[in-house]
Amino acid sequence: MSVGTRELLLKEAETLARTRGYAAFSYADLAQRVGIRKASVHHHFPTKEALGVALVDSYLAKFMPALAAVLEDERSAKARLAVYSGFFVDSLRDGLMPLCAALSAEVAALPQSMQRQASTFFELHLDWLSGVVRDGIADGEFRAGLDVRQTATMLLGVAEGASLVAWALKDSTRIEPAFSQVVESLAEPSAD
Repeated sequence: MSVGTRELLLKEAETLARTRGYAAFSYADLAQRVGIRKASVHHHFPTKEALGVALVDSYLAKFMPALAAVLEDERSAKARLAVYSGFFVDSLRDGLMPLCAALSAEVAALPQSMQRQASTFFELHLDWLSGVVRDGIADGEFRAGLDVRQTATMLLGVAEGASLVAWALKDSTRIEPAFSQVVESLAEPSAD
């Protein structure tokens, strides 16, 4: 029962962080959503910082294998990036802001350990995107001479930024066209 309650607390904390923000929910909110006493939340997570760290760790434990699966399942850089942008679209369809965006929006209010995690989370995205861009250049999908890290930063910025616009407009269809346009701009110009 305890493991189930802990997982339920993490799930509800993620929903609250991705809809209200980390700083905007309390243990009382979480206890009410899970249907337990506030003291029981403290039993599983003595501090909100401990909860936040566990939340990001739990999210990363699911997200990292998802990124690895994209590399395994998709051969082209453009197909990999299409699946990647789909992660953002899917989260908005579920009514949730991407966790990375939610945390970065209030990074100054986060405890130090969570600030480091948010930074690590972005670096994970950037490392993965850099590898995809590097592969796209090597395979001739993207033009030679691109600055790999700068291109990865641009792709992440477009995905996160389009997600924020889509969140504000409650329209997940805003993400994919913006992201696809940037991906297409990375290719060699056609010789027409």
